[in-house]
Amino acid sequence: MNDTATQTRSVLVERDIAHPPERIWRALTQPHLIAEWLMKTDFAPVIGHRFGFSADWGSVSCEVLAIEPGTTLSYSWGDHDLKSIVTWTLLPIAGGTRLRMEQTGFRPDQPNYYHGARAGWPRFLNALEQVLARID
Repeated sequence: MNDTATQTRSVLVERDIAHPPERIWRALTQPHLIAEWLMKTDFAPVIGHRFGFSADWGSVSCEVLAIEPGTTLSYSWGDHDLKSIVTWTLLPIAGGTRLRMEQTGFRPDQPNYYHGARAGWPRFLNALEQVLARID
């Protein structure tokens, strides 16, 4: 078997944000807030919950895989072809939170998904920061 066929790539975005982890957690887990910076969703912070994200370009199916409130959130992210996992990690730091988003599972034959995620996640995080500045 060819090992290169099973190797996958990841997209990693880390950002220090001047807001406490609790506020960021709310924006990552409350559907009305998620819709403001990412996409419309029926997300619920419950392991095993199946949900979707939808936008003008289409939709993606997801399932909550892991939750440690205020610290870690992980869910599958995929469609008929892409099988990936998005993991959010929040680490308190002086003056705010280090937010880490990693999406794993891009196969070598999926350059469009990979490059789309590399371009998209920084824009989503910019929008997230704008939402964080507005909420209490």
